[in-house]
Parts: sequence; C-alpha cells; structure tokens
Amino acid sequence: METENYNVIGVMSGTSLDGIDLAHIQFRVESQEWAFEIIESETISYSSDWVTSLKMAVGFSINELDDLNQKYTELLATTISNFIKKYNIENIDAVCSHGHTILHQPQKGFTLQIGNLPEISALIHQTVVCDFRVQDVQLGGQGAPLVPIGDKILFPEYDYCMNLGGFSNISFEENGERIAFDISPVNTVLNFYANELGLAYDDKGQKTSTGSINENLLNELNDLDFYQKKHPKSLGFEFVKEVVLPIIDTYKISTTDKLRTFTEHVAFQIASALPTKKGNLFITGGGAYNDFLIERIQSYLPEIKIIIPSNKILEFKEALIFALLGVLKLRGEVNVLRSVTGAQKDHSSGVIFTV
Repeated sequence: METENYNVIGVMSGTSLDGIDLAHIQFRVESQEWAFEIIESETISYSSDWVTSLKMAVGFSINELDDLNQKYTELLATTISNFIKKYNIENIDAVCSHGHTILHQPQKGFTLQIGNLPEISALIHQTVVCDFRVQDVQLGGQGAPLVPIGDKILFPEYDYCMNLGGFSNISFEENGERIAFDISPVNTVLNFYANELGLAYDDKGQKTSTGSINENLLNELNDLDFYQKKHPKSLGFEFVKEVVLPIIDTYKISTTDKLRTFTEHVAFQIASALPTKKGNLFITGGGAYNDFLIERIQSYLPEIKIIIPSNKILEFKEALIFALLGVLKLRGEVNVLRSVTGAQKDHSSGVIFTV
C-alpha cells in the first residue's frame, strides 16, 4: 500500500494572546491511517504593542482593520521565515496558517482572521494554505470550532478532546457523528484579571486558589443565555468584552475572588457539557497548566480520567491540527464537518496561495 508523506509547518495564534505558535510537522498517511511527528516547535511572544493592538482591534474601523491586517501579515511572514531559517527546514510542502481572529460574528455571516493576505506566500517563498473559517460561515456554519476533525483523525482513542485556551471547546463522537462546540471563555477572562494583579497569567492557579466564590456572581454567569443554547455554537472575544467582563465588574469583590468565582464557573460549564460523565478526557491548551482549574474540573467529574499529554502536544496541538487542515485542503478532502459547525455540508475549506 502506498504511503504518502507531507512536510509542513502549522501556524496558530489564539485568543489568549500568548504569541504565535509554530510547529514543523511530518505526516504519514497509509490506507487513510494518519500518523504524525512534531519535529521543531516554538512560540514567539508578541511585543506589548502587538498585544495592545490585538486587544483593541475588536473596536477598529474598517480602514484601521485593513492596516492592521497588512502589518500583521508582514509580522507573520517574518516570524515564519525566521522559524524556517532557524531550524533549516527544507522541502516544505506548505505552510498552513490560521492567522489571528479579530472578529467572529457568524450570526451576522462574518468572521475575520488577519494575516491571511495573498502576499504572505511571496513574502515567505512558500505555498501557504490559510483562511480556513470564512467559507464555513458563508455556508451557514459557525466557522468554529475547526479542530474536531483533527481530534477524529489524530486522537481517536479518547472519548473527549478538550482545548483549554482563550476559550474552552470540546469534541466527541455522538450517534456516529463528530460533535463539537465552544463551552465558555477561559484564559481570555482569567488572564484579564491576572493582569490586574500585575501578572501575565496566574501560574498554576495559585492566586486563584486563595480567593472565595461569590455565589451570586457564579449563578449569574451560569444563567447566561449562551449556556442554554444547543450546539453548534461558538464564542468570540466580543462575548467576553460585551457580556462577561461587565457582569463580573458589577460585583465589588477582590480580584482573587473574581478569579476564583470564574474558575468555578469554567469547571461547572465543562462538566455540564459532557453528555456522559465517564471515560477519558484529553486536555490540551495553556489552561492545562492551571493545576487549580484541572483540580476543580476533576471534582465535578470524579469518574472521568483526565489525560494531559506531553508538553509538545499540549502546547502545539492547534498548530498541529491546522497543519492537518492544510494538508487535507491540498488533498481536496473534507476538513470541516457540518455536524460540528452547522454548515450546509461537509467541505474542504481554506485558500491556497502559491509563489
């Protein structure tokens, strides 16, 4: 049986603004069985100016967004080129890049990931596969989450696959279909309040663990309309800025109490999202390092076995899966599932730019 090999780079920037994740990945495909190896991987942190710009961009005018998109595409190109040069990566089949989400309003038929302009291919002298979300929204889908097909293909041994990043999302098999949806904000909120304490993030949840739960706030958060909706459903930073933070800030409580209450909210919503409370739960994303959050999730799911993988998979799973989405696009195969996004059909999403 013929074996096919792909040598690609996956690039991802998440809503938690940790930086740009890059992973050099080799895929092997034989009889529709996929295997992968993450060779080199690195996260390039944003400058403080870039963090500010990306946080503020949700309120930018069209002209300001166009300018930001151009500058971010150039930043991404430089970052990718430096990664290729640093690790002397040759014979690359494609660079598969998510870009950075600025606006995500699928209910209005709109999503914007910057860094996906056509010139990125010429700037890095490589074939680029990118802009994976727009087509799905045009087909009536949520444009998110896109990772679940990667869970299905690369991690089929787990009952549940969950990412704890800027937002939490989960995927699993139900009635022969892959189901997935966003659960709640996570690090977009936790990091916001950690910043108030002068921290980039709350390491292992140590500060959070010293706070107390405000029951009224917890109940108000748990009663939000989003949590009553059926999947498919997805979240953007607009939800945090316009809904979650204003609610939390009406409560005159300490920052540690806000962190503690929101962490409890996250754990409760994750437990509520699982249709059965048995099996194994594979957790990746920066939130997997938050020992206190993991402890609270486990307390709500005593019969679930939580599995946290090696650091390389934990930190670069999304870059890995966007690399896979790019390869599937190159192969002309489905890389977005209607059962996940609610689109009119399964489809092969993304655009291919060649030098």
